[in-house]
Amino acid sequence: MRHPIPRNTWKDWPAPAAPSAMVAVRAGRLFDSKSGQMLSKQVVLIEGERITSVGPEGRITVPAGVRVIDLSQATVMPGFIDAHSHVFESAPAKGETAVMVAFVAAASAEDCLLAGFTTMRDAGSHGNGNADVAVRDAIDKDEIIGPRLSVATSGIRLPKDARGPENARAAVRAQIKDGATHIKIYPTGGYSFTPEGELQFAPGNLTLEELQALVGEAHANKVRVMAHAFGGDGLKNAILAGVDSIEHGQGLTQELVNMMVQKGLYYDPTIVRYTLASIDAGDKGKTGGKYSIVPIFEKNLRMAIATKGLKVVLGTGVDGAMYPYGSQGREFEALVKYGMTPARALQAATSLGAENMGWEDQVGAIETGKFADLVAVSGDPLTDITELQRVKFVMKGGHVFLNQMTGGMMSSR
Repeated sequence: MRHPIPRNTWKDWPAPAAPSAMVAVRAGRLFDSKSGQMLSKQVVLIEGERITSVGPEGRITVPAGVRVIDLSQATVMPGFIDAHSHVFESAPAKGETAVMVAFVAAASAEDCLLAGFTTMRDAGSHGNGNADVAVRDAIDKDEIIGPRLSVATSGIRLPKDARGPENARAAVRAQIKDGATHIKIYPTGGYSFTPEGELQFAPGNLTLEELQALVGEAHANKVRVMAHAFGGDGLKNAILAGVDSIEHGQGLTQELVNMMVQKGLYYDPTIVRYTLASIDAGDKGKTGGKYSIVPIFEKNLRMAIATKGLKVVLGTGVDGAMYPYGSQGREFEALVKYGMTPARALQAATSLGAENMGWEDQVGAIETGKFADLVAVSGDPLTDITELQRVKFVMKGGHVFLNQMTGGMMSSR
């Protein structure tokens, strides 16, 4: 499912005026993702796809003839980062072709960009093999519109994918060869309830030794590992093995969270996706209306967010079916609901999100040398976090893809 977004895209903008390729953005408010502070009356100078200077209006001189984007009545932030996305909703259904599914994925990527998500870590192609690599490459070549993507190809799901440490290492090498820029693993199975209502998790899919081999091989190749982990021994072993991030984590305990803090792991809870009414109804339907994982997850989530030092990032699990593309801004509101300040929620999708991916030298902050990825909203998200569900302006790499703030017009100084 796609989330309809009104468009005033890059195609509506005039080409950069020769000879200067510089653009200036005047920001009424600018979010500093490193400090978590909101700055007032800032200027961002951009040349090509990179930021060349940032500072207060009185300190930054806009050269004569440079085009100015006037966002003086808006809040400007770094482009958002979704730490857990799926641009492919599913494998081709009966009657569909791979080409049809690819077209939908391309449109979905555009919806995500227009919602302000200029970078995404895709968490698996949902049965489409290495097609996420093709989408990433098409975006990088400007053949389609979408966020910067890190991709995982098909992921390493079951013991048959990585039986024994040597096969585990080989599986990692194969995925990197196929184009993966991070590794997605599935160390845990599902969950169920005992007749007394105790939540229990299925045995882990991968042994500790296999997980250690997977992580070691990935890190030797300078590639990070994200672990789809619900709970039980599979979750604990993923933490012990040193994966880079835990995804979902419904069965987290204080002990496990403390281990994550000690090891410097990131936590990506994907809140909206896993607190849906359909999850609650599904569990209760299987247990005679008695039990659901949702309130357990909510309790553990509050505990995790309240734990000092835990690096929580924003990831959505957006997949079109249960989470419409382009609606990821709801995740900010969810993070605040479960204990974050609005500033911390914004950092979860900017500076921390970039660190989680290992891309902090390129994205995640409005700083000199980084990509000119900017998002703007009308109000102040530090006082109303739902503003982030109403993105009005999106720039990625110096190109404006959405502008509902200035009527599609820029002025020259």
